[in-house]
Amino acid sequence: MARWTPEQMPSPAGLRVVVTGSNTGIGYEAAKVFAERGAHVTLACRNMDKAEAAKDRILATSPSGTVDAMLLDLAGLESVKAFADAFLAQHDRLDRLVLNAGVMIPPLGRTAQGFELQFGVNHLGHFALTCHLDPLLRTTDGARVTAVTSVAGDMGRMWWDDVNWEQRKYVRWQAYGQSKLANQLFVRGLAARAPYATTLAHPGWSRTDLQRHSSGASAGNVLLRPFTMSAAYGAWPTLRAVMEPDVGPAAYFGAKGVTQLRGPPRPRKHAKRARKDEDVERLWALSEDLTGLRLA
Repeated sequence: MARWTPEQMPSPAGLRVVVTGSNTGIGYEAAKVFAERGAHVTLACRNMDKAEAAKDRILATSPSGTVDAMLLDLAGLESVKAFADAFLAQHDRLDRLVLNAGVMIPPLGRTAQGFELQFGVNHLGHFALTCHLDPLLRTTDGARVTAVTSVAGDMGRMWWDDVNWEQRKYVRWQAYGQSKLANQLFVRGLAARAPYATTLAHPGWSRTDLQRHSSGASAGNVLLRPFTMSAAYGAWPTLRAVMEPDVGPAAYFGAKGVTQLRGPPRPRKHAKRARKDEDVERLWALSEDLTGLRLA
């Protein structure tokens, strides 16, 4: 398959799909494709006004699918639990859980539990969400969890002695790289523990609101436009990771090309630092300790 496109994607018709952070960007574009093709999609977002507006835009062009919006603030573990409790009460299956939401290089911030914001939202919030929804995933035939990482994760490292940036000067790009490497380690850890499929995607350089905290990245969206991707195109790796049949554990799809910034999705190798089994287990134990949660 030299050049993958969404036309090669198996039909998601009838599947129950949750996409976090789906009121904008690649999450919105992926949710739109799922709904257009007959899936039942939940937009799990922290801003309900924006989520409802996104739902209305999708339904205006996607009458064959169903779309609902639910409150999910990954920066608060109570909100994560409330979302999961409400979803479990309403639905008897979950075919696809897409861990897409994230924050990128904001000023130093903290979640409700005091975690550094990027590590707390990009990793720990999604870890907690997966733990809460794990019982439903286990009882849904063919279920799959897909996490969205970044090429920044390939260059990231885990600051094990201070993952929440409490003891040294905050460096936002390093914190972001840590959080996206954690996505890769998390998927490998989940693959070793869960009976359902697990996959990973990275969107290359996609022009989205995610880059609003970086003047350099925002300028790059303009100056480097020929070498970057629209949000719709950037959603292709996610679509492939979510729907590709017969995937192996922790299968990884990302933008084609040497730079990995642009191009159709293809299978990729995990970052070298994400291949260390001892780090997979170390992050898993740390995540359990910080959230107080475990898989069923």
